[in-house]
Amino acid sequence: MRKNRQIPQLTLFVTLFVATGSGLFGCAGRISDINIFTDTQEVQLGKQFSREIEKELKIYSDPVVTAYIDQLGQHLVNHSQRQNITYHFKVVNTEVVNAFAVPGGYLYVNIGLIRAAANESELAGVIGHEIGHVVGKHGVKQMTRQLGLAAVAQLALGEDQSKIKQMVANLATNGVLMKYSRDAEREADIYAVQEMYDAGVDPEGMATFFEKLLKLQKSKPSKLQQLFSTHPLTAERIAAVRAQIARLPRKSNLKTDSRRFHQIKKRLPPPSKTPTGKR
Repeated sequence: MRKNRQIPQLTLFVTLFVATGSGLFGCAGRISDINIFTDTQEVQLGKQFSREIEKELKIYSDPVVTAYIDQLGQHLVNHSQRQNITYHFKVVNTEVVNAFAVPGGYLYVNIGLIRAAANESELAGVIGHEIGHVVGKHGVKQMTRQLGLAAVAQLALGEDQSKIKQMVANLATNGVLMKYSRDAEREADIYAVQEMYDAGVDPEGMATFFEKLLKLQKSKPSKLQQLFSTHPLTAERIAAVRAQIARLPRKSNLKTDSRRFHQIKKRLPPPSKTPTGKR
């Protein structure tokens, strides 16, 4: 009899993924380059992650705002190094300044991030960074690294799920589950800069937004305390982004802003009426 190769529901795994974080500023130990999952399996896993995540997060339902984020994201995807899967973009109704991606091309952008961006290129920089995590397959590589090849093989094959859940719970207790390495963060930055440049969006927006967040964290640490406590952004990382931008051939027509971006910002609900969540 052939073994069931469908990835099963992993409610506990996804809940812990959301709780411990793997978003914009993830940082942990060295990431493994080993990935046991096929693209099909990664997409299946991503669908299950998204179902569980959306039970915990309040998805913003304004179709105009959602369409704008999707169009901006898809424009960057069309200039990315991984276009063989379908990408999904959704907006989360929280003032937390962040965005995050899960395996298989599922990306979430917080209202707080949209509001904090001064122009379209700043927003595109963060979205491009999260696309970079999908391009680099950092989510499934991190699963392989944290759980170990044998355990991930069981997960991919649909075997011994109680054992897998216990292993994940132990990792969560140690506080190391699904935190991207510095190398993964730098790689996602590299992908983002190139995506923006190739898409005709000024990658300088990514560097300026990162600088803004770093200054905000220093002047008003309480505003970003939760985010920066587990996802630090460093001056060295910003310098690396600027160095990459400096190496690109000059273009005179790179886009920094759009009227639509500011129209979208005006459609967002007032901050006082927007819930604050973990993300």
